[in-house]
Amino acid sequence: MPRARSVNDDAVRFGALINRLRTARAWTLEDLARFSGMNATYLGVLERGANMPGLGTIFRLADVFGVNAADLVAEVERARRQARATRVG
Repeated sequence: MPRARSVNDDAVRFGALINRLRTARAWTLEDLARFSGMNATYLGVLERGANMPGLGTIFRLADVFGVNAADLVAEVERARRQARATRVG
């Protein structure tokens, strides 16, 4: 999988959210990979914000964490708005 050429702030925000949800449960990346049926290396790339997740990935991770996919997206959107307000204000 080729690396993204530029950093996408929303991908970084999503990765931080997934990392926070995973570590709050004291799961390793290998645990999350096992629970989600996804590759641990790919999940690490997501957590570092180096790749933008697809919709299927968002749904799968939401299921694993027991949250709504819309709540994951909404949290990323809130962080985006807060960053924008910080830059403007």
